[in-house]
Amino acid sequence: MEFKAKDVMNSPAITVHEDDSLKDVINLFAEYDISGAPVVNDNLKLVGIITERDIINFSNKTHVVSLINTSAWVSPHTDINELTKCRKGFELISSTKVKNQMSKKVYSVKEDTPGAQVAAIMKRRSVERIPVVDENDQVRGIITRTDLVNKIAEL
Repeated sequence: MEFKAKDVMNSPAITVHEDDSLKDVINLFAEYDISGAPVVNDNLKLVGIITERDIINFSNKTHVVSLINTSAWVSPHTDINELTKCRKGFELISSTKVKNQMSKKVYSVKEDTPGAQVAAIMKRRSVERIPVVDENDQVRGIITRTDLVNKIAEL
């Protein structure tokens, strides 16, 4: 049984604006328990995609904040310079815009794209999610690898 992108997509997709801060995105990811989202501009057109990986790479590249193995507890023996680095790191994450860290090369499909083609694009391009757009490149939904696996399991 063949299916189309519209049959498996999550709609409406949770999107972020290109001028949102990375802090806004981190909070959105935590609130909705997602790891990536399409990025739209003022006209609600798809302009990129942002993922946890993009944020972690930014954090590691700039030595801003270690996102791995953090805890809420601060030792009384913690070097004050380390605390200052953390504070500056959080400030940088709050001021960095999505458009500066998103992947601008984003693959998308239309609602009537066959499921097999969606899977082929995701495999060939090594992407874990693919936005579904209309004829004006406005986001209608999103498909993750998990969505595809679940749909195939139903068939």
